[in-house]
Amino acid sequence: MKPIPILMAEDDQEDQLLVKIALEEARLNNPIYFVNNGAECLDYLYRRSPFDDTNAYPVPGLIILDLNMPKKNGLTTLREIKSDHDLAHIPVIILTTSNEESEVAESYCEGAASFISKPISLEKLIEIMRHFGKYWFSIVEISDQHE
Repeated sequence: MKPIPILMAEDDQEDQLLVKIALEEARLNNPIYFVNNGAECLDYLYRRSPFDDTNAYPVPGLIILDLNMPKKNGLTTLREIKSDHDLAHIPVIILTTSNEESEVAESYCEGAASFISKPISLEKLIEIMRHFGKYWFSIVEISDQHE
């Protein structure tokens, strides 16, 4: 089975790098594609320029969203993804610094599959990514509509 592509919407370049390192350290060979905000995430998903090349930007099997982003925040982006028939099947995981109960509850109400608070240390992020990878890529079945 081909590794499932991951799309991550995260405005912090350092957090993007840390997630990339953590995925590598957790031995997950899933390709990850980064966008910087919710608007770019939707451009990617709807194949709008510059993301119109399906070979360079494959349909993701999993989306990771930060909540606090410029242009379009994570909750607004999540709502749009889950309201679109062609995108609603893609699991969306919230990975954010927030752990406000209201944001956790709203994320699940809007269709998030998981809510993960970003840890402070790289070591903890690696540990989380190991569990994340085992759960999402070994235990559960993800729709193959991304292929």
